[in-house]
Amino acid sequence: MLDSDLAVLYGVTTGNFNKAVLRNVSRFPAEFAFVLTRKEFAYLMFQIGTSSSHGGRRKLPRVFTEHGAIMAATILNR
Repeated sequence: MLDSDLAVLYGVTTGNFNKAVLRNVSRFPAEFAFVLTRKEFAYLMFQIGTSSSHGGRRKLPRVFTEHGAIMAATILNR
């Protein structure tokens, strides 16, 4: 799942969600979360039909596996 999707799910802003993850980055090994490359992000946006002409993200999204999403829930519920 994308960081923005998890932020909505947990009721926080994407920025605050990512700040919490960065404060606890050691809890998210590569098997739990990773940042998309520009090419991967462009392909994802093409697949879901999202236009990039109006606003958008400033940073590449972080993607979470099932275990990463569970870990994110634990750091947000502290």
